[in-house]
Amino acid sequence: MRNAYLHRTISGIGFGQGPSNRLRAAQTAVGLTAGGEPGGRLSQKLTIPVSGDTLLRMVSSSVHESYPAPRIVGIDDWAWRKGQRYGTIVCDLERNRVLDLLPERNADVVAEWLARHPGVEIIARDRAGVYAEGARRGAPDAAQIADRWHLLANLGEALRLAVGRHRKAVRLAGVAAMNEIAAESHEVPEHPSQKQTSLQSLRHQRKLQRRDLYEEVMRLRDAGITSARQIAPQVGMSVRTIERWLAAGGEPEHHRPSVQYHTLLAFEDYLLRRWNEGCHNGRQLLSEIKAQGFKGSRATVYRWTADLKKQQQSSKREKSRPWRPPSRRRCAWLLGQDPQSCDAKAACFLKHVYEHAPQLSVAGHLSRRLAAILRGDDASLLEGWIAEAGDSELASLAAGISRDIEAVRGAINHRWTTSPVEGQINRLKTLKRQMYGRAGYALLRSRVLMAA
Repeated sequence: MRNAYLHRTISGIGFGQGPSNRLRAAQTAVGLTAGGEPGGRLSQKLTIPVSGDTLLRMVSSSVHESYPAPRIVGIDDWAWRKGQRYGTIVCDLERNRVLDLLPERNADVVAEWLARHPGVEIIARDRAGVYAEGARRGAPDAAQIADRWHLLANLGEALRLAVGRHRKAVRLAGVAAMNEIAAESHEVPEHPSQKQTSLQSLRHQRKLQRRDLYEEVMRLRDAGITSARQIAPQVGMSVRTIERWLAAGGEPEHHRPSVQYHTLLAFEDYLLRRWNEGCHNGRQLLSEIKAQGFKGSRATVYRWTADLKKQQQSSKREKSRPWRPPSRRRCAWLLGQDPQSCDAKAACFLKHVYEHAPQLSVAGHLSRRLAAILRGDDASLLEGWIAEAGDSELASLAAGISRDIEAVRGAINHRWTTSPVEGQINRLKTLKRQMYGRAGYALLRSRVLMAA
């Protein structure tokens, strides 16, 4: 897309107006694509030398291309600094291009922008209340559409909170399922007191510390201190963490993702072939791939070989390894799945969960129904679901959907989503990081709008 824009800029701007205009158009296109200092270095290679500062002045003074009045727009937020400051991006979903970049995320800014662009018929957005309010005030006649992915994400979060509120019952169900599965397969169930590595012991100790902190938070709340702002300084935690723990019904579980070896991707096939041939020496493998152009560190290759050895050893012990209960996050995911698609061990675990916490059985049934409604085309089923879920573990989600029901109906009746907006946000992040966070709003907006 950028190459097409560069060619269009060079060939379509100023070719009938003299060489200076053609040169300026080419240099501006370089600045839009590569930025200041990188663009200056690129222009040297292209034999159109110009300084980085001059390129940035060209980009800032360039005139944005006009576009037809939009009918269908998508609105979402983007982070100046994650968790602290956000802006708003507006995209034309019909043409898949950025219309504007707004420096703030609030209802007034969105309403003002929509008021300056009459004719918007459909607004796709996430579940944020500021965008719903801004759309109502700025384009009262436009239909609002809640993004389906965000609705399903809200459903998943509601299930995780429900499981957290019944964590004791889920833990007892896991023990009962583990014993039953071990008895059927003649396995010896794993005991918590079995020998652990130093890392596992450290993680277990920190888990106990988080549990003690949560019990202290609950003790203070039971003593009459209900405000998270009053509890936080007494336990040495942030206000937001206290609010999250109280909403989840307990301390969080930390799951570390597996390590990704991006620098080894180009050499992974060769390394696996050499490994299968019997070469398990990390130093030898490192020297071979370095001869092929590998630029990474020795530690990366050594970690890769160590992980591969662990995987092979674990695969050999897989049949003899006792089954372990899933985490609360995994339990929430199982509740939302079709029971027919679960394997025997997961079905056994869910059976005990339903026995210890019948409310979770109802929540799982309601979650599957809502997912089917959102993926279907009959929005009339929403009212019945909201009424049924009002007295369940998903009551908070049902209340939120009820307040935003017209936009949720739009998600079912229309094909528009904010997925193209997410793609543009990804491009915006790339441009922002290229400028190392030192560029202002005007320059960032120019690059986002003109380098589309």
